[in-house]
Parts: sequence; C-alpha cells; structure tokens
Amino acid sequence: MRVSAENVSSGGVRAVVTRRVLLAAGGLTLLAGCASAPAAAFTDAAHVADPPGGPTGSGRTPSSRAKPSRPGPAPARRRADEKPMFYVDDGPKAIALTIDDGPSPVYTPQILRLLAKYRVTATFSMIGIEVEAHPGVAREVARHGHLIANHTWTHPDLVFLPRAAVADEMNRATAAIHEVTGRVPALFRAPYGAWSPAVLRQCARTGMTPLDWSVDPRDWSRPGVASIVSNIMDNTRTGSIILEHDGGGDRSETVAALKVVLPRLLAAGYHFRTP
Repeated sequence: MRVSAENVSSGGVRAVVTRRVLLAAGGLTLLAGCASAPAAAFTDAAHVADPPGGPTGSGRTPSSRAKPSRPGPAPARRRADEKPMFYVDDGPKAIALTIDDGPSPVYTPQILRLLAKYRVTATFSMIGIEVEAHPGVAREVARHGHLIANHTWTHPDLVFLPRAAVADEMNRATAAIHEVTGRVPALFRAPYGAWSPAVLRQCARTGMTPLDWSVDPRDWSRPGVASIVSNIMDNTRTGSIILEHDGGGDRSETVAALKVVLPRLLAAGYHFRTP
C-alpha cells in the first residue's frame, strides 16, 4: 500500500495529505461503517483505522492481465462485523512486520536475506498479478516460513467497486496464491487501507482476517533512508504492526532502512510475531 492517512476512530476522523491529494487535490470520502463495529471507508487518498493514534499507507494501477476468478479453498468463516486488525497482542514488546505489493524479483529476495539474518518472520501482502508473474519468488517467501496475505488481484481501491467486483479481486488473488504456494491466505489487507462494508463482508465469507497497520514510514514515497528509520523507531510500540513495501517501484530505500531498523528493534527488546 502506498497511500497514507491518520487513524479513524468512532469519535472522529484525522487524515493526513497523501500523494493523490497532493497531485489532484482530491477529497476524502467517508462511507458508513459495518454493523456494530463501524468501519470508515475512504477514497484511495485515505486510510481507515480504529485505534488511538499512529500514522498509516499504498497504490497501484490495475493490470490488464486479469483472469477469470479461480477461488481456492477458503478458511473458516469469520464474523461479518469484525474490525480490521491494527495491533498484535502477544505480550510486552511484541510487534509485527508486514511487507506489501510484491512479490518483486529484485527486492523481495533482498528482504528475505535480511529477515533470515535476523531470524525475523514477516507477513507479505501479495498482489495476485505479481504472484502470477513471479511464482518462484512467491514460493521462496512461503519456503522461508513467512505468512502470505491476500492484497487483491490488481490493487484497486475497493471502495469504488461493486460488491461482485470486490469478491472477484479478492478471490482471484486467493486462487493465485494457492496455486503457486499451496497456501490459502488467512489474512486480507485492503489496498490503501480502504475498508468498506462490502470488503469486510467478503472477508467474513472467505474466512480472512482484515489486516491493517499502525506504523507507516511512507517508504513508498522514498522519503530517504533516515526518514524511514526515524519514523519506525519513533512510532513503534508494543503491539505495533509496521508497514513496508517490496513491490510497486524502487524499494532500495526500504531495504537499506530495514538493514538499520531490524537490529535496532531487536536490541531494544522487541520480538517479531505474525498476526
């Protein structure tokens, strides 16, 4: 994901300027929440959240390589009113690292080597068309023991799609991941962090937990290695879910930043877990 905004709680909305806002002066569009757990939905210039604080982000142009939906077997059904997960709960100093928009034949292998060096297990949110284009890389992620989350087939803003199209985007990605890795993803991350009732209902139908984030260093914007490092170190707390990217463009700054933050976080007593 490469678009960012502040968290949205039941008490109010706080948004930060994102790339598309800067480029097109677009506005935010807030949609109604889902059932008893309101889930705000924004345009791709915003991020929907529920916790008290923490910056948030991502983007991709839909591909023409879409195939007919081939949904794989689905995990157990979940509650339709389940909120997205913004934090992990595994005791003091537990945090999670999530890496979006791959797999990439250039940057994913570099990140895998770093994770192996520091014995860190991460969650890779994969786009279906990238899995299809780089199946060997996706298999390597699975072989190294990392989790793989569904990040849609083409990375569209699901808020603007009809319900059938939402289901198709999610099912195609699940099918591609299952076909290549043998795994059925149990986690779903919405592009741009844009959640809607239709997306949450589809998560419930397919048994996927909606996964968000609480620390976004905006690495997609290539703000510089020092900026990425300081953002992560300044904002990470017990339970934080950190957002990074291995796909969607030049991710050399992300790789360089991970070389710094992984040993620093471990030295600070944090331990990584998966959602």
